[in-house]
Amino acid sequence: MGLYRYRGLLEEGKKIKGLIDADSEIGAKERLRKDSILLTSLKPLETKQKEKNFPSSFLLSFTREVGQLLRAGLPLYESLETLEEKYRQHPVHCLFLDLCNALKRGISLSEALKGYPKSFDDVYISMVKAAEQTGSLSRIFDQLSLLIGKRQKLKKQLISAAAYPAFLSVFCVIVTFVLLFFVIPSMKELFEGRELHPLTTTVLFLSQFLRAHILTLAISVLSLVAGAIFLFRQKSTHAFFHKLLLSLPLLKTIILQSALVRFCRACSILLEGGVPLLESLRLSRKVMHNLPLEAVIERAEQRIMEGFSLSSELRTSHLIPSLMVRMLALSEETGNMGANLSNIADIYEEELAKSLEQITAVLQPALLLLLGLIVGIVLLSVLLPLTDVSSLLDT
Repeated sequence: MGLYRYRGLLEEGKKIKGLIDADSEIGAKERLRKDSILLTSLKPLETKQKEKNFPSSFLLSFTREVGQLLRAGLPLYESLETLEEKYRQHPVHCLFLDLCNALKRGISLSEALKGYPKSFDDVYISMVKAAEQTGSLSRIFDQLSLLIGKRQKLKKQLISAAAYPAFLSVFCVIVTFVLLFFVIPSMKELFEGRELHPLTTTVLFLSQFLRAHILTLAISVLSLVAGAIFLFRQKSTHAFFHKLLLSLPLLKTIILQSALVRFCRACSILLEGGVPLLESLRLSRKVMHNLPLEAVIERAEQRIMEGFSLSSELRTSHLIPSLMVRMLALSEETGNMGANLSNIADIYEEELAKSLEQITAVLQPALLLLLGLIVGIVLLSVLLPLTDVSSLLDT
């Protein structure tokens, strides 16, 4: 069975396009002919088209709706077929057709989802695979929808906290650019024949220098940006960059808390879904997105295989908070690690929200103060030659 993208005309002359599954191209044409569709184009769906990255909002809807249909008593294939009909005119229609085809051919859902690595990560696929073995797909899809919802909430918190400071920073740069490249040069004639204050002289020189070397400046900035992008794609640079961020006092707390929330939440879901501890740790550390922290968990995996406990190994790292170590040690004694990891994630999620509020409360007035300082210096440099204030400052 394969997927084919078609275009055609209905009997009334209306254009139609979509996807169809068939054993061969001839079979696809025959099915379309029976549906009274005059075929104008038929092409097999390319692998790149199948492996595109679906929006995170759709991933949450997909997981939630599959879980609801399974919980209502529908078999997996009928659940996917129902969603295939619902999303027939949607760009994600190919996903449901492909999954239905895979189930028809006897391929498990977890194996079929591996064809979409950009949308379904290892944690998602491992959870589905464990559910297939235990027969608890509906419960696992409910847990996955909770996990994805929490991830999206965390992402929105981080973006919203960074959005306003970023906007102020860009606005500050734009205002500075306009003042130095347009406002100051337009007022240059007012300063001719006047004795200028050192502040005015400095601002005028800076404006003239930047305007005279604007091309060199632009090339330098673009080169730095291109070089930064190139270096950031190198794995060795990733490690250095992550270590650098963890050395910054303000950012270290945010990075640690957000990484631990993602790790604890994913590991909790995996353990409660029946995935072994070592496999849960291996999969969960990938969602931390921080190489030094991932290295800590990877070392812990090696020590667990040697007979040591997870808490005893994490205690040796200065990156792991003592609260998390103590709660893990308690869960190892009670044998309830999945629930305790979920509690740890809730704790650090609340702390992360407080940290973001504090940093935002500090950054916003600091950036506004910087913007006011830049504008004030430029305005003062313009006003000094036009008033008697310069004589007061010179005395």
